[in-house]
Amino acid sequence: MLRRRPFGHGSSLTRPVVTAALPASQLLLTAMFTDLHQLSHHHAWRRQLELLLESTGEGIYGIDLGGRCIFINQIGAEMLGFSPDEVLGRNMHYLMHHSHADSRLMPVHDCRIFRAFQQGQGVRVDDEVLWRRDGTAFEAEYASYPIRDGGKVVGAVVTFNDISTRKCAERALQEAHNELERRVAQRTADLSAANEQLRQSHVALQRLSSHLNTVREEERRSVARDIHDELGASLTALQLELNWLQRRLASEPPLQTKLDGMVEITQAAMGAVRRILTDLRPGVLDHLGLWAALEWLLQDFQSRSALQCRYDCAAALERCRLGRDAEIAVYRIAQEVLTNVSRHAQASSVELSAHAEAQDLLIAIRDDGRGMQVPAQPSSFGLLGMRERARALGGELRIDSQPGAGTRVTLRLRNVLALQEVPA
Repeated sequence: MLRRRPFGHGSSLTRPVVTAALPASQLLLTAMFTDLHQLSHHHAWRRQLELLLESTGEGIYGIDLGGRCIFINQIGAEMLGFSPDEVLGRNMHYLMHHSHADSRLMPVHDCRIFRAFQQGQGVRVDDEVLWRRDGTAFEAEYASYPIRDGGKVVGAVVTFNDISTRKCAERALQEAHNELERRVAQRTADLSAANEQLRQSHVALQRLSSHLNTVREEERRSVARDIHDELGASLTALQLELNWLQRRLASEPPLQTKLDGMVEITQAAMGAVRRILTDLRPGVLDHLGLWAALEWLLQDFQSRSALQCRYDCAAALERCRLGRDAEIAVYRIAQEVLTNVSRHAQASSVELSAHAEAQDLLIAIRDDGRGMQVPAQPSSFGLLGMRERARALGGELRIDSQPGAGTRVTLRLRNVLALQEVPA
């Protein structure tokens, strides 16, 4: 049952028995509740109001302008550890809202409940505590709204509820969230560190690959020079000696036949040496540059494979030099592409073209062979080697192919023509 402050038991309908010490606002509310108590036709309405307040499931009380309780429901009083009769007439701030959660005193002028009628505005709070009779606090959610008599504020009505369980669950959820965030941050940091280590390892491998290619080319050049200077000279001298013997033994047919066979073997050996020298280090690349070397490579490929080959390079590009290491890398890429065409493409024609696009140099090799399904991550050493060489130049190697539609390999070297006088 709703507990109201007692107003007396006189027979007057409009004039309750009160003490002179009560303020005017409380006299007004007292008279109002007394009239409702005395008027029989309001009895049913008042009973419904009492049932409603007792069935809300949360504490409800009213205060006058002095902060004294003028009514409170049973649930609200029990939540504070009192009976309703013990609460009526007491200052609610000093009873239940006197301190912060850390036990620091809360001045009444900082009380947001009182601001409801002091400022004439409602307020809803869920970040404070209320205090019980036994001195313990509980986290509470409360709302305070002014009571008006016409246009005049005469008090406030407050609803409150114990949300300790909810706050505990929220804190547990927040702690779990913070722990998850911490773990995610730690995991992210670990992954970042691992990625950085992987990146550094990748950079180191690229540098190692570039260094190995350089060392390999130097070794090839050294071996080619030794073969040319020693074996080539020896074979040339041997051929000259055999030619001399042929002239001296012209009258000896059996010996002449034998010498002819030896000359042929010597010539074959010299041809093999020239091919080996070309594979190790094409002399035309060192003496005439990249473009002449590519044209010679395509002509040699046509003579050995019987494929129709076409070379297309703008005259302006042929004046550009890329530097010895870059030209060797481009030549090796073209050499590897033509080797793959010969082994796998089953093509009838090949075209090698070079042109400028802005400051980029594009070199493309296209065949009309059977094509292939380009793997997302190449696994063959040939493709890997070409891509590593292109990456070492700061370029990009792209392979476009479909089964039955031929293959196009494009090498793009970015900004290599920036310092060259080459029209785009």
